[in-house]
Amino acid sequence: ARTTESSAMGRNDTSDTIYVGSLKFSTDSNGLTDYFSSYGRVVNSKVAYDREAGRSKGFGFVTFEDPADAAAAVDDIRPAVVDGWTVRVNFATEKAAGGYDGGGGGGGGS
Repeated sequence: ARTTESSAMGRNDTSDTIYVGSLKFSTDSNGLTDYFSSYGRVVNSKVAYDREAGRSKGFGFVTFEDPADAAAAVDDIRPAVVDGWTVRVNFATEKAAGGYDGGGGGGGGS
């Protein structure tokens, strides 16, 4: 992902990856891909899972081929409804150790 920060808007308009928070615990990566593919080509989607509990942590990430598609998704669908559940959508921020961070989130119902 690209990490040039837009100081005027306080967001990362050149990132190709978005954070999706407050997901239903039953939403999987395929559900994210299906929902967000209407904004452009999704090259990767991942729901974070708790290894010990074996269930979703209630957030995930979607990576688009084109950063403009990620920007369109963030701008167009707040609040978004995935699998009948209202979710939060923001640009993901890259962690220093690799991977992404969404700046918080929370799980939804099942």
